[in-house]
Amino acid sequence: MRELKKVRRAGLRSLLLMSVTYASLWVAGCSESKRELPILGQKDTKVKMVDGKEVIDTIYHQIPDFEFLNQDSVLISQKNFAGKIYIADFFFTTCPTICPKMKTQMLRIYDKYKDNPKVAILSHTIDPRHDTPGVLKEFSKNLGISGSQWQFVTGDKAKIYELGQKSYMVTATEDNTQPGGIVHSGAFILVDENRHIRGIYDGTLPEKVDVLMKDIDLLLDKKQ
Repeated sequence: MRELKKVRRAGLRSLLLMSVTYASLWVAGCSESKRELPILGQKDTKVKMVDGKEVIDTIYHQIPDFEFLNQDSVLISQKNFAGKIYIADFFFTTCPTICPKMKTQMLRIYDKYKDNPKVAILSHTIDPRHDTPGVLKEFSKNLGISGSQWQFVTGDKAKIYELGQKSYMVTATEDNTQPGGIVHSGAFILVDENRHIRGIYDGTLPEKVDVLMKDIDLLLDKKQ
């Protein structure tokens, strides 16, 4: 009888522990599902009339229209990313410092979402004089990239730098004292289907890219 009571008490403790564990997982799951990503950048407001009443509307920062040549010498614009979530970065093919780390991490994203037509990648070169479409084509080939999901683009240097600094909120500066002659951000920028920036992540660190991929999934699930 004592042994039976011990077994029952042990079973009750196990059941209670399982209940607490499942409850914790459920709370964590609910917390994650309710998490919302911010919209980064400056925002403005404007007054508009709705049903005869003044309503204040918030205008969020958006990535503007652009046109660049891709690795196939095809003109790429925002139309190619309409309705998609995309990850942008800025690099150059001869970069000897952070770019190899960035591309290793971007390949993780590419491999995870390469079968998802709602996710794209946009890599801008910050050395367009060297990084012609042909150079970018060879670079993408060496990475094992196929199809149109990951676009490598080149174009007018001033426009690329302006887009990076004013729209994507990242920087690149020529510095002949540094390896490769350019100092630039290693950021990955998450842009939603409405051209809003929803997160900026260190593209050289696997743990930060893990967070980025979780946030991509959040946008895919919720369509925030």
